[in-house]
Amino acid sequence: MIVVHLVDADGTRHELVATSGDSLMRAATNARIGGIAADCGGCMTCATCHVIVDPAWAACLPPISPDEESMLEMTAVPRQATSRLSCQITLYPALDGFVAGLPERQY
Repeated sequence: MIVVHLVDADGTRHELVATSGDSLMRAATNARIGGIAADCGGCMTCATCHVIVDPAWAACLPPISPDEESMLEMTAVPRQATSRLSCQITLYPALDGFVAGLPERQY
């Protein structure tokens, strides 16, 4: 199991336990984290699972694909340097303790 920390825009911290191989989006929706809308269910067609990865963790993720890069241009809140789509973050043991912020809105 992998522990992940999601931080709301107001600073509220959510700790969730995920299974290796799950996407961060799936782990968040399973835990009913309200800051992840995930309207497309992880098909990378909506950008409503936007997260801002803590800079300490950003280098642990694979590079952004061109498709994800395009979708990040459509987020409701302007993207930041470490913005990612949580549907594209696959959790694995090295990400135990992973931290990401949630934007103030997804729409």
